[in-house]
Amino acid sequence: MDFTKCRDSTYYDTSPVTHVDVSNPYCPELRENMIECGKKLKNRIWGDAILAATEGPRYETPAEIRMIQKLGGDIVGMTGAPEVFLAREIELCYSTICFVSNRAAGMQEKLSAKEVMQIGSEVMPKIMQLIENIVETIPKNRKCGCGKATEEARV
Repeated sequence: MDFTKCRDSTYYDTSPVTHVDVSNPYCPELRENMIECGKKLKNRIWGDAILAATEGPRYETPAEIRMIQKLGGDIVGMTGAPEVFLAREIELCYSTICFVSNRAAGMQEKLSAKEVMQIGSEVMPKIMQLIENIVETIPKNRKCGCGKATEEARV
């Protein structure tokens, strides 16, 4: 879910008009590979969470968190959009790894960048191990449609 406002969100600001399908924003093959690698490492994995990307750099308000929850968002972060959409526009296989660093505004007493950095340093060894395993197991030949994302997108 893209709640960003001030970021360039497309490479196609001029003709031809290009409407890229993001029904499945992440590469299904990379995504499945990442999930499998995470399970093998016995990491706690959510393979179907909905990421809500917000503008930042400020944290969200409790009201914004409640809105995102009501709209179906599971996790909130300041990254995720527009990069997922830009990757699709250039026909790049793309997926992402997220980690939860706090419970969000209104769900804990206060938020701090110090807390985010502390949690990040704690989980980084697991993330690095996960990335190493992912890179080693990415299929060389994929059957996903990422490389053809613009074929039927131009008007």
